[in-house]
Amino acid sequence: MQKGDPINIDLKGREPPAYIAIEGPIGVGKTTLAHLLAQSFNYEILLEDSEQNPFLEDFYKNPEQSALATQLFFLFQRVQKIQSLRQADIFSPVRISDFLIEKDPLFAKITLTIDELELYQKVYNQLTIDAPKPDLVIYLQASTDVLLSRIEQRGNRTERAISKTYLQSLNEVYSEFFLYYDEAPLLIINSSEIDLVSRETDYLHLVDYLLNIKNGRHYLNPSFFG
Repeated sequence: MQKGDPINIDLKGREPPAYIAIEGPIGVGKTTLAHLLAQSFNYEILLEDSEQNPFLEDFYKNPEQSALATQLFFLFQRVQKIQSLRQADIFSPVRISDFLIEKDPLFAKITLTIDELELYQKVYNQLTIDAPKPDLVIYLQASTDVLLSRIEQRGNRTERAISKTYLQSLNEVYSEFFLYYDEAPLLIINSSEIDLVSRETDYLHLVDYLLNIKNGRHYLNPSFFG
C-alpha cells in the first residue's frame, strides 16, 4: 500500500463514528492514521500545526527557557481552531482530528515550573471552550524506543533535539490520563508493531475493529490480527 492510495473498506452495513479524535505522544502515528481514516470514510480532517509554533525548536533544545511560551502557543492554537470552526458553523463536516483539547495540560505538567503551571492553568481555564465530544477516541501507544526511532526516520529538523527522557515522561502522563478517561468510547492501540502504511492488512483489521465499537473501553494489539 502506497501513501495516498485509496483503501476500500467494507462497512458491512456499519456506520463509522461521526467524530473521531486520535491521541498519543509525539511520533506515535496520529496524523498518519488521521489521514488514512479520513480517506477511507471520506471525512474532513482537523490537524495540529506544530510546525507553526515558533518556540518549539528552542523548547526541544532548552526546555526550561521556552516551555511556557511553547505551551501557551499550542493552547491558543488548539482553542482557536475549535472556536473558528464553531463560529463558522462548519464543525459538522470535520470528522477526524489528531488532538483532544483536554490533553493540553499533560505537556504543561511535565515542562513547566510550579509558578508557570499556575499561570498556564489560569489561562487554560479561561480559554477552554465546550469542545465537541468525540464519538470515538483512539489512543495510540508505543514504547519510548519506538517513538525515538520513528521521530528519527521522519527527519523533522525541529524534532532532532527531543530527548528520550522527555518522551518517556510523555508516555507516562498519557498512560495516566487515559487510565481514567471515560468521556467517550476509547480504543487503545499498541502501535509498536503495527505498520499502517506498508501493511494494508494491519489497517483493515484496525478499521474493522473500530467499526464495532459503540461504547466502553477497548484494546487492540498486533496479536489480535492473527
